[in-house]
Amino acid sequence: MADVSAIILAAGQGKRMKSLLPKVAHPVSGRPMLWHVARAARTAGIAEIAFVLGQGREKLVGTAEEFGGKVAIQETQLGTGDAARCGLSVLSSKAKEVVVLCGDAPLIHPRTIRALIATRRRRKAAASVLTGILSTPSGYGRVLRNPDGTVARIVEERDGGPEIRKIREVNSGTYVFDRKFLARNLPRLTDVNVQREFYLTDLVVQALQEGKIVVPVVAGNPDEVRGINSRKELAEATEVLRRAKIDALLDSGVTVMAPDRTYIEAEVSVGADSMIEPGVVLLGKTSIGKGVRIQTGCVVENCRIDDGAHLKPYSVLTDSHVRKGAILGPFAHLRPESDIGEGARIGNFVEVKKSRIGKGSKANHLAYIGDAIVGKKANIGAGTITCNYDGITKHTTVIGDGVFVGSDTQLVAPVTVGKGALIGAGATITQDVPPYALALSRVEQKNIADWVIRRMPELPKKAGLKIPPLKEKA
Repeated sequence: MADVSAIILAAGQGKRMKSLLPKVAHPVSGRPMLWHVARAARTAGIAEIAFVLGQGREKLVGTAEEFGGKVAIQETQLGTGDAARCGLSVLSSKAKEVVVLCGDAPLIHPRTIRALIATRRRRKAAASVLTGILSTPSGYGRVLRNPDGTVARIVEERDGGPEIRKIREVNSGTYVFDRKFLARNLPRLTDVNVQREFYLTDLVVQALQEGKIVVPVVAGNPDEVRGINSRKELAEATEVLRRAKIDALLDSGVTVMAPDRTYIEAEVSVGADSMIEPGVVLLGKTSIGKGVRIQTGCVVENCRIDDGAHLKPYSVLTDSHVRKGAILGPFAHLRPESDIGEGARIGNFVEVKKSRIGKGSKANHLAYIGDAIVGKKANIGAGTITCNYDGITKHTTVIGDGVFVGSDTQLVAPVTVGKGALIGAGATITQDVPPYALALSRVEQKNIADWVIRRMPELPKKAGLKIPPLKEKA
């Protein structure tokens, strides 16, 4: 819709949030609430968006830039009418219609925005306004209708009396305006009201004075008109999006065993026939393939999990790639930039950081692999550590195809272990190991006969052992 622009009002501080962060910067389902509104506008087909920002705008500029938006600054909070005036000043002149959206209403749906545009066009109205029928409308402006169903007035609750407060149809603050009407009448608004602010709602009266109409569109889902003004409302909106996301996954062929005990953010994707067990948390832009099993307590953020992978309980993954058929956990930890190869196994209490693990390789327990390149079908024994940091610089460990690393080995980087090599248990490797070589670094073992009987006889006695007679020295 090249002839439609949007203004998103996002300059409010939200004092009830009790936060130094601007209200619309608070996250809902992993993204700032402003982001959700902008995404709805863009998905509805609106190309040009103006963001009206105020104090703390440095926290919101990134969202505006992500959507290619223009930024208008409202330095002093003088009401929605003044904010719309700021936004209109930065829009191009090509748009014939302007959608005004509230940055604190993240549950607005693109289809609703399209319906508002279509209704205004069909009725040739000065504006259309999104309304909602709420069982508890406290805090919202009320919509008064003419006998023909068009809007007669919108009265802010603080400016109305008891009869006004009985009305259950409320104003959402979302509008579609004829561009010329909006530009002509915004400068005519006054601040003659309790709050001494310029109300966008007063444009209804101006429309009637011009012999034009304002048409209401009732939201099919009352949640869409919700504005967020408190932490409680923030949590409620997050829950709405969480449940909607899980319902969509269930409909697409994903098994979510305990929907009420699973948290999945808005941008996560999950393939069919995957199974998500209770207590799983999927964050950011995580992408999960088909037939993946994610067990209880796993936390996955901004990761790619390929088809058939298996995450065992309580594994934590961040900014990593798990390839087809790989198995992780339980209690595995992938730190950023880890790449786990096809069919590889990362077992319990294994931590991988910024490393590539080759196809079919294994590190089944109690290991740290950092800044490493591990080839195919290598075996990393229990207790193995890549000593990658010298206190100043991180160094790389290279482990070739088919290498067998014995338990309790330290690989002091930078070091390369050639393909097919074997490292004996308990080794400290400080030099490169040639292919197919055996590497050992143990001191020679020495056994002293009867030392315990001679020097610490109380030790076997404590264990209830019968001490044998001492052997005669030769």
